[in-house]
Amino acid sequence: MQITRETDYAIRCVLYLSSRTERVVMVDEIAKEMACPKSFLAKILQKLVKAGVVQSFRGVRGGFQLRRAPKDITLFDIIEAIQGVIAMNACAVDNTVCSLSNTCSVHPIWITLRGEVSGLLKRHNFAEIIASRPAAGES
Repeated sequence: MQITRETDYAIRCVLYLSSRTERVVMVDEIAKEMACPKSFLAKILQKLVKAGVVQSFRGVRGGFQLRRAPKDITLFDIIEAIQGVIAMNACAVDNTVCSLSNTCSVHPIWITLRGEVSGLLKRHNFAEIIASRPAAGES
């Protein structure tokens, strides 16, 4: 499994919004601070809105804000919202895509890996990630 650039930007965006839960943030600000292309980020934010992670506000004071508390949003939520179902192989999601799934020696390993990776990603929420971030100037 590889994280796409789109998913990386989505994670950066949610990290930024997680540290600014008290206000609505404009896409320009997020793009600048997180080094993401504004037009691409706007499309990513719409996916996050559709997934129920972010809410959007229109108008002069419009922008984006988390829909849920950072502690209630996991890396799994963001990856799945952007990339879809997480799996090492398509057969781990739908065993009908491969006629050998029922007899394949590797199939159970793909299923186990999917469960372990998903479980690990679900254990890391954005409140925890923000809290563990080094302060500016630390290495």
